[in-house]
Amino acid sequence: MTGSAHSAALLTDHYELTMVQAARHAGTADRRSAFELFPRRLPEGRRYGVVAGVGRALDAIEAFRFDAAALAMLEGVVDPDMLEWLASYRFTGDVWGYPEGEVYFPHSPLLVVEGTFAEAVLLETVLLSIYNHDSAIASAASRMTLAAAGRPCIEMGSRRTHEQAAVAAARAAYIAGFDATSNLAARQLHGVPSTGTAAHSFTLLHDTERDAFVAQVESLGVGTTLLVDTYDVAEAVALAVEVAGTSLGAVRLDSGDLGEIAREVREQLDGLGATSTRIVVTSDLDEHAIAALAAAPVDAYGVGTQLVTGSGHPTCGFVYKLVAREGGDGELVPVAKKSTDKVSIGGRKYALRRRSPSGRAQAEIIGIGEPPEDDGDDRSLLVPLVEAGEVVGRSTLEEARTRHRTSLAELPRAVTMMSAGEPVIPTLFEQ
Repeated sequence: MTGSAHSAALLTDHYELTMVQAARHAGTADRRSAFELFPRRLPEGRRYGVVAGVGRALDAIEAFRFDAAALAMLEGVVDPDMLEWLASYRFTGDVWGYPEGEVYFPHSPLLVVEGTFAEAVLLETVLLSIYNHDSAIASAASRMTLAAAGRPCIEMGSRRTHEQAAVAAARAAYIAGFDATSNLAARQLHGVPSTGTAAHSFTLLHDTERDAFVAQVESLGVGTTLLVDTYDVAEAVALAVEVAGTSLGAVRLDSGDLGEIAREVREQLDGLGATSTRIVVTSDLDEHAIAALAAAPVDAYGVGTQLVTGSGHPTCGFVYKLVAREGGDGELVPVAKKSTDKVSIGGRKYALRRRSPSGRAQAEIIGIGEPPEDDGDDRSLLVPLVEAGEVVGRSTLEEARTRHRTSLAELPRAVTMMSAGEPVIPTLFEQ
């Protein structure tokens, strides 16, 4: 991690290690256990969520090792026997989960982690950290791309969040349908296409707006995007076409009444013969603002702050709970938390998406202890991700993008509504 020397295994909470130490003393640490990562509910008003972060979580499981520096830091936090155990820690269990890009609903068992209690519980914090962040961004991005109705969306939120979160956000947004990012680290690490041209400072640097446009076009070509609202928009548009010609790639608007200004700019561009020049809009857009611009002559959206903060829901509220553990006969027995407002449902879970004969999703079916019965049109949701400690379930970002489009397309049409509502399909339990 840039600017940091700490071990990936320290991306966890103090009590994870002290729990394992106490369980080792009690002789219960090696009990076979099943943990489940799931949401009790969707963020208020959301009709569905999107799974993202799976690939990063698998990387974290592989990299979860306590190196010499980490062990030295932990002296005094845990006892010497625990330090010795941590030195050889490797996750050797099994993980199943919803594949990246899949949609989810309340109580969807997004991740099932099975191994010894000690091995599995140590992964809790880092898995929740990745899933809660990335799925929040992907869920917001999905709504934005739905509102955009095929017009390209560009992720531009790096300066509005933590520098490492920005990279993860660009990845998650791309999975959920964004076309590109402004973040070069996301391009390097994850292969997300990057794009960008110039900011207002570039125009202000030059003696005149003409000088700025000439410099940009001479360097980047006539296909570039010129920012036209530093001073007077109409004057800048005329100057942009004069400098670049009618083959100018695009103009960008970053302030004002974007819908009205876009209509004026479109009319002006067409009148100047620049009929193929696109109009890109930015400026604190969210899914509602994008939907409001549906009738405007806008060709692409640049989205920053609202995307990287989950458009009002920066976390998904996922939890990681022990749902089954080894009993006296060696078999897994269900266990569950019974708090009044934080009830969990015990038992190892299985899941499928119930569909009509035409392929339309009807319900999320959760089986407890055994897989629910497939009526012939259903789709199984959990896939193997880790087997005996070895990662087996990687998918590419392109596969995740395709999966997202496919899973979204099978949902009821209410999914396209931006207004607050209930989940578009119910979650049903079978036991």
